[in-house]
Amino acid sequence: MTTTEPRTAGEAPLVPARAAPPHTETAPPAEARSSGRFLARAALVTAVLSVAGSVLGLVRDQSLARLFGAGGETDAFLVAWTVPEFAATLLIEDGLAFALVPMFSLALARRARGATGDPVRALVASTLPRLALAFTAAGALVAVAAPVLVRALAPGLPDHALAVDCTRLTATCVVTFGLAGYCSAALRAHRRFLAPAAIYVAYNTGIIAVMFVLGGRWGVRSAAAGVAVGGVLMVAAQLPSLLRRLKRHEGERPSVVADEAARPLALALFATVLLFALCRQSQVLIERFLASGLAAGAISHLNYAQKVAQIPMTLSLMLCTVTFPVVARALADGDTERARDRVERDVALAACLVLLGAATVVACAPQIVQLLFQRGAFTAADTAATAGVMRVYALGLLGQTVVGALARSYFSAGRASWYPLGAMAAGVVATAVAGAAAVGPWGVSGIAAANAAGITVTAALLLAGMGPRSVPVRVRRVLGDLGRPVLAAAVATGAGDLAADRIAGAGAAVSLAVGAATVGGVFAVLCLALRVRNPGTVLRTVRPARSPSPSPHSVTQRHPHGRSRFRFPFRADRLGDDR
Repeated sequence: MTTTEPRTAGEAPLVPARAAPPHTETAPPAEARSSGRFLARAALVTAVLSVAGSVLGLVRDQSLARLFGAGGETDAFLVAWTVPEFAATLLIEDGLAFALVPMFSLALARRARGATGDPVRALVASTLPRLALAFTAAGALVAVAAPVLVRALAPGLPDHALAVDCTRLTATCVVTFGLAGYCSAALRAHRRFLAPAAIYVAYNTGIIAVMFVLGGRWGVRSAAAGVAVGGVLMVAAQLPSLLRRLKRHEGERPSVVADEAARPLALALFATVLLFALCRQSQVLIERFLASGLAAGAISHLNYAQKVAQIPMTLSLMLCTVTFPVVARALADGDTERARDRVERDVALAACLVLLGAATVVACAPQIVQLLFQRGAFTAADTAATAGVMRVYALGLLGQTVVGALARSYFSAGRASWYPLGAMAAGVVATAVAGAAAVGPWGVSGIAAANAAGITVTAALLLAGMGPRSVPVRVRRVLGDLGRPVLAAAVATGAGDLAADRIAGAGAAVSLAVGAATVGGVFAVLCLALRVRNPGTVLRTVRPARSPSPSPHSVTQRHPHGRSRFRFPFRADRLGDDR
């Protein structure tokens, strides 16, 4: 797969009229530092709001556990929860973003080069109506086919009718999540991160509020209704900012010619990224299918364990979320070297963060579950079962993070690539085979182990395939960046587990604090001893020393459509949002 974009008729040339001398640096140091500060602060804003959304997600799960426990009723809801889980992956986090961020980045690059009309508004005009119609049709199909869908997802589920009712309520999120994902991709390509980062705060707030207001009358159906309300709030949180961005160029007429030329490419790109995301999320289907034949509460234990265990992965990928538009814009400008260095640094930092989190989860799983969930209808037996599953899930977190980071690279040039789908399909097959073999002797822990094995297979295949199909990262260097922190995390896990157990009698909170502090301290010391790449350098914008053909539109350059300078304290107009 190539990484350069041919110019279309009417576009300004990539190189100024007076050619720059050879071996000129692509960006002045001041601009590189400014862009580095922008990435660091944008990542911080995204991380802070994502943590807030994750905390509210935990409050949501705590409320679900407290109000409805971990039994047949929550199992029915969690089968319906498959719909928003799939919709979030396909339409917000992976699928739609992988396609739209490069497309908007290319349109913004064309606008900056003086293309005829406004390529950004042309892209919106050509894609949004069709996608909205597709979202509506898919949501209606899910609602109508809910009985068949529930039977296929969990054939052994006792309360089939309740799951069907909840599924029909959650089907609305196919439309709202699709629109929210579209807004997020467009705003991030414009280097606007505040509103997209806040969507899960709005979403979980809606679910929690509806559960407490309607839980007494509707039971667990209130959680499904909350999904519908939360989806609307996700769109409302972003739409004003996106409309303001588009109105700034509303006087320019869209370029219909450019839109027609790009349409076949867009269709192929959408197909590859959506199929990849669908295949990735199908691991959840395998888990629910296998767990539906176990004792009541098995699906709930899997769900609670997965939600907590994946928090380190979610936080570790925040940097990749911020830098994905940067990589896409670099490739749109033909700067492959900058994109490669950015991806390598992202993987290095994400791996360190997720390994630290995974070590803490494995060492302190019982204390974490007890503090978060053991109250109301959630018993000590539920805590023990959930903690055991959570420890096994954590073994696959590094694979999940590597997949999340590298999958973006395959689609960052805005071109269709079938290799990630093949790698993900191989991982899903491994999950299904291992899960079917392990569920009998080991129950839910066997299902979680199969998940970890399958995603690790996919991560290995994606890393092995980097090169012509993607951003050409240096595989040996990436493996070196991964190997040393893995060893540090393994030792830190043992030390943290020992420390937490030693003072278990002091209470879950104290035991967790001591265990987590031990994990963090041992991990940091070993990373220094093993000479793990300094995470402080990872957020720095990578600037090649020499370039034979510099581009006047490098990713470190400040463009009118993306401010790159703001200072503390964070203000809305300096966080990439103009509210």
